[in-house]
Amino acid sequence: MIEKLKKVEARYEQIGLQLMDPAVVTDQEQYKKLMREHKSLTPLMEKYREYMAAEKRRAETKALLREGGLDAELCSMAEEELQQAEAEMEAAAEEIKVLLLPKDPHDDKNVIVEIRGGAGGDEAALFAGVLTRMYSMYSESKGWKTEVVSASETELGGYKEITFMIEGEGAYSRLKFESGVHRVQRVPETEASGRIHTSTVTVAVLPEAEEIDFEINPADLQIDTFRSGGAGGQHVNKTESAIRITHLPTGTVVECQDERSQYKNKDKAMKILRSRILDRLESEKHQQIASERRAQVGTGDRSERIRTYNYPQGRVTDHRISLTLYRLEQILNGDLDEIIDALITADRTEKLKATGED
Repeated sequence: MIEKLKKVEARYEQIGLQLMDPAVVTDQEQYKKLMREHKSLTPLMEKYREYMAAEKRRAETKALLREGGLDAELCSMAEEELQQAEAEMEAAAEEIKVLLLPKDPHDDKNVIVEIRGGAGGDEAALFAGVLTRMYSMYSESKGWKTEVVSASETELGGYKEITFMIEGEGAYSRLKFESGVHRVQRVPETEASGRIHTSTVTVAVLPEAEEIDFEINPADLQIDTFRSGGAGGQHVNKTESAIRITHLPTGTVVECQDERSQYKNKDKAMKILRSRILDRLESEKHQQIASERRAQVGTGDRSERIRTYNYPQGRVTDHRISLTLYRLEQILNGDLDEIIDALITADRTEKLKATGED
């Protein structure tokens, strides 16, 4: 591990020197690329230097104790210092193991969230609206920007389906475990007998695909324009600004009607199309890997039930890690960090176990 860290440190110092080179500073693309790499290596280097400082203290304290000649009080203090240095080394080594795990290449990307009502009709559509609000409030707490791309609303104010983008640093790294089936148990307002209904909503979290990820042949696209729908009134488009793009080889269809500009709708629709195709390609790749070994929290399968929100008990349970919290209201108001942190920790633990088995 130390040999590997020495090589990483040499690269880190090399990047530091390159970032001071005027020729690099003027080349914005190269400068940004190096800055991203430098930033990603900084936590590992800080922890490595903590480890080396503790190791140096341990060596010096051991040498002092070997030399002898210390009175009882100084000897006790040296023994205490030795224990503390060894504890710091052990803690730093554990954190370094986590930091050395292969990084998800999509972690720093923006995300596209697709939420669809499942079993439960109107009640499922209403809960799709609740989850949309939950993710919007969580994004706001992180300083991320949320933008609706397309939505199919119901008369009661829910969503049959809604697609929105979340832009912000580390958005995918925090939200990637939200894909799957979310189940709600509550008494609908229209239920006179007070009987609890169970409904489901499907959430898909896709990393925003960039043009460098793969190429789409324009000849493979069928682009249609139409008037956007709506509840009526002055906001309904009178021109055909809504866009539908079909990727013919895969049959993937994306619609965008949120913007009044046809160009903006096309731009958003292409972003979603790229992300859906990338997600499809990666899902196929992950299925091959999963058949050999599954070192992740859940499968990322949209059909997997991942979480239950129980209104009568004020309870939220994440089934993948058997975590139950009695803070339903706060969680639905966007307080998701406790669940997300637990999922990230569980994922890292699984990956560490897997590396130990190799």
